[in-house]
Amino acid sequence: MDLLLGSIAAGIVLGMVIALVALGLTIIFGVMEIVNFAHGEFLMVGMYTGLLTAQATGTDPIFTLPVAAIVGFLLGVICYAGFIKFLIRGPMVAQLLGTFGLMLFLRNLALLIFGSSDRTVHHGILVGKSFDIGMGIILPATKAAAAGLSVIAFLAVWLLMNRTKIGKALTATALNAQAARYMGIPTEKMNALAWGIGGGSVTVAGALIVNFWAVNPFMGLLFTMIAFTVVALGGFGSVPGAFFAGLVVGLIMEIPGFWDFFTYTFDWPWMADVPMTSLKYMWIYVAYFVITVIRPRGLFGWKH
Repeated sequence: MDLLLGSIAAGIVLGMVIALVALGLTIIFGVMEIVNFAHGEFLMVGMYTGLLTAQATGTDPIFTLPVAAIVGFLLGVICYAGFIKFLIRGPMVAQLLGTFGLMLFLRNLALLIFGSSDRTVHHGILVGKSFDIGMGIILPATKAAAAGLSVIAFLAVWLLMNRTKIGKALTATALNAQAARYMGIPTEKMNALAWGIGGGSVTVAGALIVNFWAVNPFMGLLFTMIAFTVVALGGFGSVPGAFFAGLVVGLIMEIPGFWDFFTYTFDWPWMADVPMTSLKYMWIYVAYFVITVIRPRGLFGWKH
């Protein structure tokens, strides 16, 4: 039972961070209906930002979040102003190939600058520490802190989207850009802001993840697919949907722990021979396929 409870707790904690990863993709698609294949590379930029800022300033990586947010916001706005706003005038295939090209550019730029080797955080206030919350549940301090800060960042974005005039303007642009333009809303600026908020949220997630996950120029694709799964499950454009779907995907990623629990509980030898740890990401892709087939709108998606 301790193994089961530990896996559930680990899945929920990881899911909170994954939800923040998917939030930026949700906002960008919700406002502009464009798929950003470079989303994982934005996360990679956030991870490198957190790591390098901590090394350069001698501060703890957990305190680099404001720098990561600024870098991500500027990266998102620059990508929109210099690239994306021209793509959206073309057909959908141009948008898909354009963001795919942006992904390759950012990945190879990071490869040129940083090389292909993994980099990890070795020092920090929370590195190497853990919390024993009882019932056999022990959580690494870095993951627990990342989960808590992810929830705070998520709430901040939700309040911005739902309790401010700027957020209402973004929502109006997402629902009907042409009508919003007629009402005097500067939709061009709203699109740039959406990319800025999307970029800032995912780079903050990256600065949190680098505390317990190695970074290299090739890790963006994995998180892009995870983010797509979260957005598909929660509903394209739904901020609450991204949060709850992130928790679900976090639990899916802890399938090896559940598998071990049932293996030991029922004493089925054949289960021990299944390399479930190597297959855990497969279940995310299976979930993505099933979701898009059964409920393309997602759990909380809007009806247009």
